[in-house]
Amino acid sequence: MGPRPGLRRTSRILVVDPSGAALLFLTAAPDSSRSARWITPGGGVDPGETHAQAAVRELFEETGLRVDDLGPSIHSLDFAVSWDEADHDQGHAEYYALRVAERFVPSSANWTAEEHVDVTAHWWATAEELRSGSEPYEPAHLPDLIRLVADEG
Repeated sequence: MGPRPGLRRTSRILVVDPSGAALLFLTAAPDSSRSARWITPGGGVDPGETHAQAAVRELFEETGLRVDDLGPSIHSLDFAVSWDEADHDQGHAEYYALRVAERFVPSSANWTAEEHVDVTAHWWATAEELRSGSEPYEPAHLPDLIRLVADEG
């Protein structure tokens, strides 16, 4: 059985340190394969919430960082969802950027029960490390997004 028809709106945050590395989480996919891939912090937009508000909330929930505003979205992505255990078949993601002064260990204090199971590691990765390695990541153009934020710093 594949995903049910529907659209899931998400906000994702590129948290980039002075060396140009982005904070990524190794997360199990909503699929019977449970395959893992590296993704940025972020998650679903709640009813009544804007993408920008969801980005601020998700950043706090997934990393412990509090900010008032992440500024405008730097990238939008519409995509088909093929994970067999997903509850939707289409996705729309808005990406936001946050430059941090130094690397930190993200806090899991506000993670959901599912995140404590599905998120198994974090990694500060550069665009070059992603491109040259064999680690799976999403979206396919994630190195380009990291480079975009890193080059602005």
